[in-house]
Amino acid sequence: MKITVNGTQTEIAATTLAAALEELGYGEARVATAVNESFVPAAARPGQALAHGDRLEILAPKQGG
Repeated sequence: MKITVNGTQTEIAATTLAAALEELGYGEARVATAVNESFVPAAARPGQALAHGDRLEILAPKQGG
């Protein structure tokens, strides 16, 4: 299905947020996620279904100053 990931159209096979993160290479990375502009906590990712056209934002913390 086609979704938008951080502003870029992306084709994925995953149907849940947790599976999408694995597919996109985030695996065990500590990231913040939002689907269609709604924050999704890490514990809710396995149950968060994705649909064609969804907008996914993935934010990774940065270090430094």
